[in-house]
Amino acid sequence: QVQLVESGGGLVQPGGSLKLSCAASGSIFNFYTMGWYRQAPGKQRELVASITLGSRTKYEDSVKGRFTISRDNAKNTVSLQMNGLRPEDTAVYYCNAEMIATRKDVWGQGTQVTVSS
Repeated sequence: QVQLVESGGGLVQPGGSLKLSCAASGSIFNFYTMGWYRQAPGKQRELVASITLGSRTKYEDSVKGRFTISRDNAKNTVSLQMNGLRPEDTAVYYCNAEMIATRKDVWGQGTQVTVSS
């Protein structure tokens, strides 16, 4: 069974940084697009950033220039470096992957990011 496990969330002050990691139970070559979503209380889940096997990236406008998504194929992980964090970045962040073989989406359980002084 394919699984994604997120880590790296926590409490950080405004302007601070966090790095989220998503570890896959198998080779991430099984996934075409991988991405990070977030959901704040009372709001719908939104795509924060995504990356393809060819390292093509997309970012939500509010995080562009502050967040960087990357894939480490050797470690079977996808990371999200988050700099210049703002209170509005507070949310549960979820890792997502699209399986090449089945087109099925796989989701992690989420990790909480709280930006507060």
